[in-house]
Amino acid sequence: MTLRLGIITATALMLVACSEPADKPPAQNVDPVTETERLNTWFELRNEERLRFSPIELTTLGRKELNDQIDQMSLEAVQEQLDWQAATVEELRNNFDYESLDFEGKTSYDLWVYLYEQSRDNFAFAYQEYIFEQMGGMHDSLPVVLMNYHTVASLDEMEAYISRIEGVGRALRQQLEWAQDNAERGVRPPRFAYEFVIDASNNLVSGQPFDDGANDSALWSDAQSKINGLVESGEIDDSIANTLKDRARTALQNQLQPAYTELVIWLEEDMLRAPAEPVGVSALPEGRAFYNQMLRSYTTTDLTAEEIHKIGLDEVERLRIEMEAIREKVGFEGDLLEFFEFISTGEQFFYPNTDEGRQRFLDESTGYIENMKALLPEYFGILPKADLVVKRVEAFREQDGAAAHYFPSSPDGSVPGVYYIHLSDMGANPITELEAVAYHEGLPGHHMQIAIALELESLPAFRSQSFFNAYVEGWALYTELLAREMGGYQDPYSDFGRLVSEMWRAVRLVVDTGMHAMGWSEQQAIDFFAQNVSTPLPSIVSEVRRYLVLPGQATSYKIGMLKILELRERAREQLGDDFDIRKFHDIVLGGGALPLAILERRVDNYIEVTRS
Repeated sequence: MTLRLGIITATALMLVACSEPADKPPAQNVDPVTETERLNTWFELRNEERLRFSPIELTTLGRKELNDQIDQMSLEAVQEQLDWQAATVEELRNNFDYESLDFEGKTSYDLWVYLYEQSRDNFAFAYQEYIFEQMGGMHDSLPVVLMNYHTVASLDEMEAYISRIEGVGRALRQQLEWAQDNAERGVRPPRFAYEFVIDASNNLVSGQPFDDGANDSALWSDAQSKINGLVESGEIDDSIANTLKDRARTALQNQLQPAYTELVIWLEEDMLRAPAEPVGVSALPEGRAFYNQMLRSYTTTDLTAEEIHKIGLDEVERLRIEMEAIREKVGFEGDLLEFFEFISTGEQFFYPNTDEGRQRFLDESTGYIENMKALLPEYFGILPKADLVVKRVEAFREQDGAAAHYFPSSPDGSVPGVYYIHLSDMGANPITELEAVAYHEGLPGHHMQIAIALELESLPAFRSQSFFNAYVEGWALYTELLAREMGGYQDPYSDFGRLVSEMWRAVRLVVDTGMHAMGWSEQQAIDFFAQNVSTPLPSIVSEVRRYLVLPGQATSYKIGMLKILELRERAREQLGDDFDIRKFHDIVLGGGALPLAILERRVDNYIEVTRS
């Protein structure tokens, strides 16, 4: 799963680093239940204020308020939200007695404070961020939200959709101004990132009604589909439908398309100044300090680049031993590198690059997820209500060899979670890794964790809506191994694919820190990758380029997984016969996404309560 950090956006809470409880006022001997209830009421009010900064986040949560608006995405808007966060923390500290809160109340208090503090620390590096790159950005995420999250069941909701089309241009220009400011300071992503964004932007505004092409563009097709749906449901008649289509066409042509044209023109001109040979962010102004901050944000730890690099090398060595065992089990006579070559080139390990091959990949991914559903009650007490669907990435943003990813369900379950797969190049999708990725992105991975978090009703809403990369990605990687314990990977080649997936995350620790802190070149990173995984070269190149534009993000997976495994073994050792895997998983999932230090505190509390 890839989820773009950003320095701060108005569409999501920031990742935070947590170590010790936040500063707090002295105890006043207030009843814990009363004080926690009062605090939770305060959190609900403040969280509603927070959500007003982001109409887009409201929409992804399945809510209809402000659904005719697009977030303000300028630096000034980010500063305004940061000032609001600072004021809420001051109010929190002045009005609540920390020591009189119960355990969950203290957790919520600490989390709110750290969300602000990390947002503040990240914003200090606002001019170091790559605003547009191939892994994300408003140029492709806003259209995806309109198509996948902005549901239309009434005339008002369709008119709001059209208003949002008109608003995309303003938001995109605000992001463009931010990118231009950063570029003036010498902060530009590698040239390949420009090329990807140019292609994606051109693809979005290709076809009807932007040109005389034979096919409809993705947004125009979606707008017509939503309007036709209103006709079919009897909400509007044909006359109103034609008027809405005219308005949508005009908004696409007159508001949205010019903004994308401006973006492409600037990217094509500025691309000549971008490095053709990619370099890590440490080579940029204040780059090493920026990278250190990204490591803190993504891992929610204080681990240094050197420490993370060493953890990665140790994990690579351990996983190679397990890979060798499978190579011997299947009777392959060559060495491990030759086994990698065999798997990465053998026709039996890939479906054909045809529509039939793509459909088979989707169907088998769905099948593994469906099989896992039946096993979940043996390992989990809390189960998600929302459904999960498997889809091919939309054509306008599909990339050869790019990573699969997950889009969350809505809290009420009306919008299912989506496991997206890039299938434009079937040669970049080995069958050996199909099963592990289905578990990671779907069940019991991302969909399991994120849907449960969004559906939690016992916690303040801001906790169910928070996102911490080390926790979220650590959980998904942990579940790849858990799925083996649940009976998955009956085929040894699929189990090898699981090891390849975990090896990817171990290699990431080495490669990400290598490029951004130790001066590694892109080719050095590709070579190290190729020596340790059987993944086809196009996917390796795509991965390395992902790390180059999202410094630090890729380190969170393995760090999070290792912490969850450490906590599980601690609970198992200290509880003995009282250890229950279902209860452990419910403790991990039942508090929403958390920084690793606060997660550790939660598990330790569970151990203490169980023992007593």
